[in-house]
Amino acid sequence: MTDISQELIARVRQASHDGTSLQIMGGGSKQFMGREPIGDPISLSEHKGIISYEPIELVLTARAGTPISEINSALAEHNQCLAFEPPTFNGQATLGGTLACHLSGPARPWSGSIRDHVLGIRLINGHAEELRFGGQVMKNVAGYDVSRMQAGAMGTLGIITEVSLKVMPKPAATVTIKQEMDAAKAIETMNRLSGQSKPLTGACWFDNHLYLRLAGARSAVDSTVNQWQGAALEDTDAFWSTLREQQLDYFLDASSLWRFSVKSSAAHVLPDEDWLFDWGGAQRWLRGDFTADKLEALAETAGGQVSLYRGGDRSQEVFHTQSEALQKLHQRLKHAFDPNGVFNPNRLYSWM
Repeated sequence: MTDISQELIARVRQASHDGTSLQIMGGGSKQFMGREPIGDPISLSEHKGIISYEPIELVLTARAGTPISEINSALAEHNQCLAFEPPTFNGQATLGGTLACHLSGPARPWSGSIRDHVLGIRLINGHAEELRFGGQVMKNVAGYDVSRMQAGAMGTLGIITEVSLKVMPKPAATVTIKQEMDAAKAIETMNRLSGQSKPLTGACWFDNHLYLRLAGARSAVDSTVNQWQGAALEDTDAFWSTLREQQLDYFLDASSLWRFSVKSSAAHVLPDEDWLFDWGGAQRWLRGDFTADKLEALAETAGGQVSLYRGGDRSQEVFHTQSEALQKLHQRLKHAFDPNGVFNPNRLYSWM
């Protein structure tokens, strides 16, 4: 366990004084996300360690540079887990980076995102002050939730130094069934089954097959498998782990990768293109070269947004175009936390 908070504060104070910018880094596993990073690198890889873990209370607090894989190992000793299933990216992903990039795994629609599990954080702002927001217990006080606002901010509002979050028990039984069907049928099936009171914790479609994960009490899982039918996978954990880590062959292609976040029931579009659906149809991956304008129009019709997740020209905007009103809101928040523009400038948008 290493605490380098004071070194980080000194770097921020100096950068603010000099008028320079800082590029916040953890394990470097998500450098491909967002616009091209600029600024002097400031690493949190040494700022790590689990500060407290109360299995009975189901809460854990760790420094931001703590690898997700290390947290998973500690939780596994007590048969517990991170219910939002974040990718570990070969052990390089850190807790702070996962929150900043708002990454969650296949269970996201049923178990919530990392934002839903955060109880509190410590954050160094642009004034070089380390502040605490939220708490370390389930019964948190109401108020302006700065902790959850860090999810997806990509470090533009400050340096996250510590995170407290809820953890959950592992399910007693898990089974995955596989059914062959096309994309349109898969969307209809995933939405219909998601509306049933069954232990569904994962629904993914690719390569013309639908994968449904059932997890919970053994009796409930076995009963649902009998009702829904399909071939049971021999190694359930391996499949969902490969999906979560984005290591399926689908993700290994060198072409640009687009991520849609839309209504799960939205109609299938561009049927001749290369798609993968996750989150019961709410997260849709599309591979290939497209213009952002075209895909944004499709995403808005589907009730959501689209971003260029990996590859492509990252000197341009990569996230969905924001309205003028939202741009002003983002800029005001940025100015409140980071008035001198020290942290990750332009990483989210060119105007922030």
